Amino acid sequence: MVIIIMGVTASGKSTIAKALSEKINIPYYDADQYHSQENILKMSEGIPLTDEDRKGWLENLSVEIAKWQQNEGAILACSALKKSYRQKLQSKSELPIQWIYLRVPQEIIQERIEARKNHFMNKSLVSSQFAILEPPENGYTVDGTNSTEKIIEEITNKIKS
Repeated sequence: MVIIIMGVTASGKSTIAKALSEKINIPYYDADQYHSQENILKMSEGIPLTDEDRKGWLENLSVEIAKWQQNEGAILACSALKKSYRQKLQSKSELPIQWIYLRVPQEIIQERIEARKNHFMNKSLVSSQFAILEPPENGYTVDGTNSTEKIIEEITNKIKS
């Protein structure tokens, strides 16, 4: 099983993915670790990534996802903001990916990102992320403003059913 915790920057993807990984004993990965140095530099300078910028990143992740499905599975923290990105991530997989969308209002995201330390994502990119966000039609939407414990409980209940 591969579960992708998705949403805009600062929605809590990494925190929730790590906690879920520990809870259900499936390895955790962070999609940010697969970005090229060029992409990281652009984002740190407040330049939104284009679909072309994301192309290699999504391709590499789709290969990894297929490998993870053949092995012990994975919990991946990944923005996956557009439907086309999710389709690319799913493209090499034989099994469906479980999508968990952390929905958080833009004003709360802005507060969270301003409080963040040592992260490459520039706060000016928040509005561009919301501009391209296409919430998933298949998968689960979870209120990302709840406590980590409540979110994990909700996710585990949904994936069990």
